[in-house]
Amino acid sequence: MATTLTPPDSDQTSVPPAKLPPGLETNAEKAESRRGFLIGLPAYAYLVLFFALPLAIVVVYSFATRSTTGLTVLADWNLQSYARLTDSLVVAITWRSLWIATLTTVVSLVVAYPFAYYIATRTPRVRAALLVLVMIPFWSNFLVRTFAWRLLLSSDGPVTRILETLGFANPRLLFTPSAVIIGLVYGYLPFMILPLYASLERMDHSLVEAARDLYATGWEAFRKVTWPLSKPGVIAGSILVFIPSFGAFVTPEVLGGTGTTMLGSYIGRQFVGTASDWPFGAALSVAILFVMMLAAMFYFRSGGKDL
Repeated sequence: MATTLTPPDSDQTSVPPAKLPPGLETNAEKAESRRGFLIGLPAYAYLVLFFALPLAIVVVYSFATRSTTGLTVLADWNLQSYARLTDSLVVAITWRSLWIATLTTVVSLVVAYPFAYYIATRTPRVRAALLVLVMIPFWSNFLVRTFAWRLLLSSDGPVTRILETLGFANPRLLFTPSAVIIGLVYGYLPFMILPLYASLERMDHSLVEAARDLYATGWEAFRKVTWPLSKPGVIAGSILVFIPSFGAFVTPEVLGGTGTTMLGSYIGRQFVGTASDWPFGAALSVAILFVMMLAAMFYFRSGGKDL
């Protein structure tokens, strides 16, 4: 007589999970946290020594006092240096730096957007070659490249000769705001192209095709599909260009004149120039850092974290 095997009751044969001893899981998490801290300790030490500590020194010096002999007195803390931030000269230099940085950002965006879109829509091989071309300027020193523009924009340089050939009488570019903007756009253009490319490359281009199938014009498809999807890259690139342009030092010093002094140059003169006013230079530096923090907060609140 055949016997029928019945499967054992799963409730009776299941083995309950082993219970960990009290506190063992917590100890394991603490050990993992200590291990991660030890691995990141060199990076933490580097940030403290070369970022946090110098920043703290600058903040302390901003509350110090400049003696009549030009020395910095740390004993008497006050807000005199911050009160001088509203001087007419500082306000004028700030506005000049603001509009030059804004114009540099706008020009960089206008130039970089179509180029980044072109890169994002190419084949992988062409895309890699174009990205290498974008990053080639980083292979040389920024100061050397800026001095190269000084030669190009000089009175006997090729740019001036071309303008004279086109009919411009005695064009003067060097030591003008135009030269500073040209140098800044050239120097920071890759910082605009790369975030734009990252946004446009991830974009689903079939959405543009769907918009065209729904009888949208090219401009309407760009305005309602491409531009909103690329906005994180626009915001990131704009901030990456605006912040260093606002505090630029090398480009205004090399390509600009006395009428193109920007905040970076003005701060440098407080430390190494004839002014020798370290507290005031430190206060200006803290003010620029505050502007950078506001720009970073705007970036993250505007969805830049999704880039």
